[in-house]
Amino acid sequence: MKFLDQAKIYIRAGDGGAGCVSFRREKFIEFGGPDGGNGGRGGDVVVECVDGLNTLIDYRYQQHFKAAKGGHGMGKNRTGADGKDSVLKVPVGTQILEDDQETLIADMTEVGQRVVLLKGGNGGFGNAHFKTSSNQAPRHANPGQEAVEKWIWLRLKLIADAGLVGLPNAGKSTFLAAVSAAKPKIADYPFTTLHPNLGVVSIGGSDFVLADIPGLIEGASEGAGIGDRFLGHIERCEVLIHLIDGTQEDVAGAYRTIRSELGLYKEDLVEKAEIVVLNKVDAIAPEELKDKVRALRKASKLEVHEVSGATGKGVDGVLYAVVRTLEQARADKAEAARRKAQGAWAP
Repeated sequence: MKFLDQAKIYIRAGDGGAGCVSFRREKFIEFGGPDGGNGGRGGDVVVECVDGLNTLIDYRYQQHFKAAKGGHGMGKNRTGADGKDSVLKVPVGTQILEDDQETLIADMTEVGQRVVLLKGGNGGFGNAHFKTSSNQAPRHANPGQEAVEKWIWLRLKLIADAGLVGLPNAGKSTFLAAVSAAKPKIADYPFTTLHPNLGVVSIGGSDFVLADIPGLIEGASEGAGIGDRFLGHIERCEVLIHLIDGTQEDVAGAYRTIRSELGLYKEDLVEKAEIVVLNKVDAIAPEELKDKVRALRKASKLEVHEVSGATGKGVDGVLYAVVRTLEQARADKAEAARRKAQGAWAP
């Protein structure tokens, strides 16, 4: 299935049905009078978060979504039928944005979540609604309310606990394939990964979702390479696994390049918990490895994990570090929620 993480679509709610002008006239019935019914309400445009989807590919082939119009009112005080809603089904992690691509309308983060994007127009009143003691035969009715319409953007940000970042050819896809059942494309040339991949990692009785995004290069924030358009998929991650190719000369420079691009995209990414991993250590001489670990530790001011995705060396240590970081993050969130609830309580 082709991966599509953003789409622009047109939505329009349903018009309200018109009210009816009608009079009751039956033989041998003494009292007649107005009996025009009201129009039905137009359908809403609703977005629903569903399970089983991981791409917005459905919106590549259909971009216009219109709810049904409300039925017109009829004689004998019959109200028109309400219009059918138009329901947009999206995967977990989809954001709904205005046409300016900045104003957030809704963030769909849970299966079953439903948000009304546009409300249908109200139905018009029939002439029976306007009957009074002084106007017993009104001959007018209201038209239905016209519906609203607009263009919106759907943007998918994958729900993952940890994200893999690094320069092209750092071994991110190999690492993902080694720790999960995911089967990303692996080759010995840059930009093998052209769209994000997800894998579920199980280690020590704990499970977490790991996201691999295409490699970044210097100037990605300005559109170089694939650019930074896929960085949104790691915005929700609690921890970033920063992979550096140990076979390159300047490992500290590679580290600083990625950190700079993350900061240029969004400052929040730089503030996330980070695990620094020197990959491909099986292809480095021992003395050279010590120098590179020392340089990387000085640049990152963090512990450096020595890993080989191809042989599996050191991989478990990284995964256990991710689990510890996630557990701490969840504990901090639970504590913050508890304190907030206590602060909101009042006798």
